[in-house]
Amino acid sequence: MSSHARHVKAVRSDEHGGDARKERWREHRRARRAELVQAAVRAIGEHGPDVGMDDIAAEAGVSKPVLYRHFSDKSDLYVAVGEWGTDLLMQRLRPLFRTNGSANQLIRSLLDAYLGLIEEYPDLYRFVVQRNFTDRPVASDPVSHEKTVIANSLARLLGRYLRALGLDSGGVEVWSHGLVGLVQASGDWWLDRQTMSREDLTTYLAQVIWSGIDGVLRSAGLVLDPDEDLELLDQAYWEAVPDEGSG
Repeated sequence: MSSHARHVKAVRSDEHGGDARKERWREHRRARRAELVQAAVRAIGEHGPDVGMDDIAAEAGVSKPVLYRHFSDKSDLYVAVGEWGTDLLMQRLRPLFRTNGSANQLIRSLLDAYLGLIEEYPDLYRFVVQRNFTDRPVASDPVSHEKTVIANSLARLLGRYLRALGLDSGGVEVWSHGLVGLVQASGDWWLDRQTMSREDLTTYLAQVIWSGIDGVLRSAGLVLDPDEDLELLDQAYWEAVPDEGSG
């Protein structure tokens, strides 16, 4: 091998080695950032939605300057925590959008998953919704993103059932966004008041939601039992439907 060829090979090896080192460094930073988000979630659980950067740094066992190496500012950390919460919620909701069963079972399971999460993480929910932690407007609002992801998933589900029944599905986006707003507003009220059990709230909301769906069906001349299994879409259909992402 000529000296020139050896030089070219050495340069290429350095380039490949440098790319590998950069990727390892990026992966390390992603992992470290994820660890700090987890620490922030724990600090919120301990100190409440008015948690400060000092509290989060102490929970993570680092100094504030170290936090700012991984998050450009408080708003950046706020968005990361909000995305963590949205991902967790969608992990619980996503499988429910891919199941058969009765209308009541589906409605109640979705409601219970959502209300169960905000009951489990009340201060995290308030932290994200109240947005007191941010020090500037955020370009990516995790609350709006969460509502959109859930509404879009619900619209796809309703659309599949309406089309399977031979009905027009043109209104599913409007209905879905309205239902998401209803559940979120009710959840906000319930989290602050706690004047009823989660089971009772789920029952009341399920009654309201089914009444709306029942009205649409009856206007088309269809009457369905909300407790009857709706085996309208077979397993092969569900397996062909891709998972709904959270991002």
